[in-house]
Amino acid sequence: MDSHGFVSPYSPNTDSDRRDMLHAIGVDSVEDLFLDIPEAYRNPPLDLPPPKSEMELLRYAEELASANFIPGEYACFLGAGAYRHYVPAIVRQLTGRSEFVTSYTPYQPEVSQGTLQTEFEFQTLCAQLTGMDVANAGMYDGATSLAEAALMAVRIQGGRRVAVLDGVSPTYLKVLETYTRSQGIDIDIVSGDGITLAEGTACLLAQQPDFYG
Repeated sequence: MDSHGFVSPYSPNTDSDRRDMLHAIGVDSVEDLFLDIPEAYRNPPLDLPPPKSEMELLRYAEELASANFIPGEYACFLGAGAYRHYVPAIVRQLTGRSEFVTSYTPYQPEVSQGTLQTEFEFQTLCAQLTGMDVANAGMYDGATSLAEAALMAVRIQGGRRVAVLDGVSPTYLKVLETYTRSQGIDIDIVSGDGITLAEGTACLLAQQPDFYG
């Protein structure tokens, strides 16, 4: 609000509004809301190249893409989850139908019954395959699922260590390290033969199929 009492529509929270909200949640400043984030990661320096025009950026992207090869023309030994397999055309057709997938997040069941039904079927099959009582399909991907499972085990078991089989994908491991680094949780990499877990280990994390297929 300026000296004439005008409030900009692009700045909806006045200084007094912010003070009231901070007082209501018991903090002194907006910066206090980010204290859980280690200081070194709040505003890290960005080592970025100079900006490019649209045409320059397109040429740069094409230059990077020119180094790629079409896997179908070569023997593929990538591994790490990138395996040659055939996906029938009907799979893409069915999974793209609005009865199953919509652009709406499944918070309201009446709007997204198809998505919820698909997740229920998937979770049921995963529980049957693994023999576990509970399976969760609400994660973004395998890496975040691994990290969230580790944090859950630490909260429930009380230990501050997690053991990871050496067959887990290195990219999954990096995500796990990101989740645990600032929480004082230690990660032990163990081999599949004769596993010995350290005292205070909350869980043993495995991947199936693992990094080596």
